[in-house]
Amino acid sequence: MSIGSSIEVTPIPQQPNSRRNLGAVATNLDVNNLSAEDWDVIRNALYEHSVLVLKDQAHATPKAQYELTQRFDPQSENYGHGKTLDAKRSILHPDLKTIPHQPQVQVIGNGFVEEFEGLKNIQLKHPHHKTFHKTAIPEEEDLDFTRFYRWHIDAALYDLQPPRVTSLMAVKVPKGRTQTLRYDDGTGDEMAVPLGTTAFASGYTMYDILSEEDKEFVRTTKVEYAAHPYIWMSGAKSLSTGLGLVSDGLEIPKSDLPPIDESKVLVLPMCWKNPVTGQLALQVHPSAVEKLHLKDGTVIDDLKKVREIVYKLQRPGIAPELVYAHDWEEGDMVLFNNQGVIHSVVGAFAPDEVRIFRQCNLASSAAPEGP
Repeated sequence: MSIGSSIEVTPIPQQPNSRRNLGAVATNLDVNNLSAEDWDVIRNALYEHSVLVLKDQAHATPKAQYELTQRFDPQSENYGHGKTLDAKRSILHPDLKTIPHQPQVQVIGNGFVEEFEGLKNIQLKHPHHKTFHKTAIPEEEDLDFTRFYRWHIDAALYDLQPPRVTSLMAVKVPKGRTQTLRYDDGTGDEMAVPLGTTAFASGYTMYDILSEEDKEFVRTTKVEYAAHPYIWMSGAKSLSTGLGLVSDGLEIPKSDLPPIDESKVLVLPMCWKNPVTGQLALQVHPSAVEKLHLKDGTVIDDLKKVREIVYKLQRPGIAPELVYAHDWEEGDMVLFNNQGVIHSVVGAFAPDEVRIFRQCNLASSAAPEGP
């Protein structure tokens, strides 16, 4: 708590074997009525803890959600994926619906909703790993076991810069069972997760646990992302950990993509700097990577090799004891540092389990700052 603000910030308690260093809860606040002092507390807490859960915000309006998200980057005003969601071939197209009176805020979830924020008769679909992974958990185990769907950064990664912060608002949450999340990668790694959790992993921890040699590599390497990445990857399938794609040559060829403007292709640092603490995060969207630019000018463009390098660097950082799996309650508004964590949808809902969330992120007004 700071002078002039009543907000209480409490780090999320650790499990006994946990090594995770992210997540805090903020209480005693009202997103619709934030003072300048409240804003300072929220901003500092977010950049210190990476994921900040604002409790009891069921009354928060889409406008207040947008305004809070925008305060992290006042020059930004457009939704993080711009108009690219309209592309029917984009793998993101089925997952989002736009709120008419606040177009920077999207509705995501599961099930049929008659009316919500001016949208009528919408069918929401919670993504299931079997639609995206190369292998799937057998049907008879599907209620009890699950996987990370796709580890990612919220970002268009073509033409638009990655949003600084994403806000997720839980409007309606089906309560219920927990599931066992399996990595299914031969390690035996698994963890218990709440149904429909959102999982977060810290890019700062991911960087900190690297060897000195790998730290030097990631500090000096740049990542080139594929043009129109969500259409480009639409034919490919994911690894069982959700951390990147299998290299089976199923990406859409460049000749079949929408026109490519080379000036809009993003080449970003592999490490992004925290604006408050100065820490470095290993921050890569593993499914959208196409090439690596090394400090000596070499470009690695063998896609299979690029993915293997990125996977080796990122996989230790999603170990079960480093992942924060949020147990959603209605009225939770979760802010996360989209330039310091990667996250994944998890779990599977039955068609009649209705879940309604509001999501907001804004394309950044500047590229992420490197080392």
